[in-house]
Amino acid sequence: MKLWDKGYSIDQLIEQFTVGNDRAIDLHIASFDVQASKAHAKMLQETGLLTNSEWMDLKQALEEFDALLQNDGFEIETEYEDIHSKIEAFLIEKTGEAGKKIHTARSRNDQVLTAMHLYAKEELSTVKNLVQNLFHTLLDLAEENKEKIIPGYTHMQIAMPSSIGLWLSGYAELLVDDLHCINAALKIVDQNPLGSAAGYGSSMPINRNATTQSMGFETLKYNVIAAQMSRSKMERSIQSALSSLAFTLSKLSMDLCLFASQNFGFIQLPKELGTGSSIMPHKNNPDVFELIRGHCNKIQGSAMETVMISNNLPSGYHRDFQLLKESVIGNFQNIKSCLQIMDHTLPQLTYAQDVCKDAQYQYIFSVELVNELVKKGMSFRAAYQQVGKEIMEGNFEPPTTLEHTHEGSLGNLCLEQIKNKFEQAF
Repeated sequence: MKLWDKGYSIDQLIEQFTVGNDRAIDLHIASFDVQASKAHAKMLQETGLLTNSEWMDLKQALEEFDALLQNDGFEIETEYEDIHSKIEAFLIEKTGEAGKKIHTARSRNDQVLTAMHLYAKEELSTVKNLVQNLFHTLLDLAEENKEKIIPGYTHMQIAMPSSIGLWLSGYAELLVDDLHCINAALKIVDQNPLGSAAGYGSSMPINRNATTQSMGFETLKYNVIAAQMSRSKMERSIQSALSSLAFTLSKLSMDLCLFASQNFGFIQLPKELGTGSSIMPHKNNPDVFELIRGHCNKIQGSAMETVMISNNLPSGYHRDFQLLKESVIGNFQNIKSCLQIMDHTLPQLTYAQDVCKDAQYQYIFSVELVNELVKKGMSFRAAYQQVGKEIMEGNFEPPTTLEHTHEGSLGNLCLEQIKNKFEQAF
């Protein structure tokens, strides 16, 4: 069945190409199309376009279909183009004429757009909760490991003293920025586009405020052209938010791979969390972090892919938009997995103690000595030159104590302030 069927067949190869992977992808948005269809049918009854009996029959049939979606073996057969045509066929089979009426004052564009808005709203909320879990894990580990000094790096050369706590709480605070991006995307998706039909509204006396309230959207996308143009605009905002979060996770993953190597040794990966080599019996590889890094880099690439697919298209619907669903849905699944795995893995790592007692790290304390001289009255430039000369002549003696007191430094991580900042953003 095709929603646009007019009694003739089209070329089989063309049909296969245009349907693409929609049958598999649409399983992710099926329940949301049911939700939107129920809201639409209820509104049609309230405005007199359906009888109360027709509405009750459709409601029961839609709930029955929603129950079928819970079965593992549920599929969209090849006789249907997508989930939307399968739902309508089911409704016609179950309710007869009422099923034929449900498409009154809406288009398939309407259905896809509304289902995607509802799907994205739920997925972004789920991602927010997973970010919250990871944030608290990072902050707890930062508190536990704030006394464990490690070298900080610039240009991949040892630079100044850092700590496990400073490093981990840095990533925790970055998640606040990612949360702002997610919230911005949520604001964009939390607008009801239903009723825009093919993008130019309808002459039927529908009530779009009613469906907005029924589906739990914060507001209505009033202008019907604006509603239709939210297709691709919505995906771009989602991909941008997920890309921001993916950047944070990818960077953290790279640090973890680096710090777990024998050349650094700042963290140790338990054998249960690593993978081995088929030829080298000593290996315990951080594949988990490499895959998080790879998935997150792929997500960042998808943001540009979305831009390129949708860029410079004129207003109105275009079939190009079909290609955006798979990327968005796939990225939601991947980012959720990455967040869960990162949150699962970090507490199981062993974080090294007394790393910086190794002589190879003595020069990270050079600025400490410069600052001590400055505190005693020497100008910074003179102190810098004196310590530099001691290093060049091999006379440098690193200080034995660290005194960092300003906000966000080694001795003052401001974990409570970072926590408050996250909670306000959340």
